[in-house]
Amino acid sequence: MNIPYTVEERPDTGLANGKLGIWLFLASEVMLFGALFSTYIILRVGATEWPHGELNIPLGAINTVILISSSVTMVMAWASLKMNEWGKHRLYLLATFVLAAVFLVNKYFEYSAHFATGEGPWHSTFLAIYFTMTGLHGLHILGGMIVMAYFLGPGAKLWKTNPDQFANRIEYTGLYWHFVDLVWIFLFPVLYLL
Repeated sequence: MNIPYTVEERPDTGLANGKLGIWLFLASEVMLFGALFSTYIILRVGATEWPHGELNIPLGAINTVILISSSVTMVMAWASLKMNEWGKHRLYLLATFVLAAVFLVNKYFEYSAHFATGEGPWHSTFLAIYFTMTGLHGLHILGGMIVMAYFLGPGAKLWKTNPDQFANRIEYTGLYWHFVDLVWIFLFPVLYLL
């Protein structure tokens, strides 16, 4: 069975095929991160002692601001397309990409500081959870950057041939990006502040 790409909403779901697909994918991602958060809670509640102050709270807070800002620029990239402003779209999407890169650079410095003192995932249960959850989150950021790079590069040609389809793809990329941002909004307080 071939499901054609349509930009119109389907009468049976009320969603375009791509939007339904991204929501189903995000549901599976919620289950993945939900399992990790549940594991963290079980281990934390069962622990007699739990480390505090091992993470760089100011850097984590800066990364939180960076990701929230990147969600705003992602919305503006999509909104610019809807207003037929290609140049603004490119600037906002590039800003989102750059903010994501800054987040990963900050995370590199944070990881490096831990490894320099011999504090890797093997050091404690807390650091094992920290590196697992933030590492997986970082891979999701990298995945989003790859998609954005595609739409800034060769994928941008679609705007000339089918602008509605291109705008939909940017919207779906934005939905993914907001999910990545939302995961960090939970990760930051749970790992850094509690």
